[in-house]
Amino acid sequence: MSPTFRFRVHDERLAIARLDRADAVPDWARGRFVNVARTPDELSIVCAQVHVPADVKHDRDKIALGIEGVIPMTTIGILASLCRALADAEVPVFALSTYDTDWLLVSAARFDAARSALVAVGHEVVGVQPKA
Repeated sequence: MSPTFRFRVHDERLAIARLDRADAVPDWARGRFVNVARTPDELSIVCAQVHVPADVKHDRDKIALGIEGVIPMTTIGILASLCRALADAEVPVFALSTYDTDWLLVSAARFDAARSALVAVGHEVVGVQPKA
């Protein structure tokens, strides 16, 4: 049996921005929820959508659901099972992992379906969808 989790809903809408791989991390990449990832191909930034300039390539209105507590890095299959539940409900997901836990970003338009899908497989989702 898969473990069950309690998810908390982050209280602001986020955006996922894409910049050129050689760009510096911009000043607008700030706030209480920020993820910066540089690869050989791109620089991706997740932060509150209010900080992202309109002329930057980005996808808005993302809602973050975070697993409460610490998930050991040796745990196997968590993201796979969570993403499977969301895929079965036709909810696209952008997954982020930190040292302690995992976050699932879903579109505001599919938030209710995501919540229902996670609850249907035994998880708890605490919090409401933040306003735009």
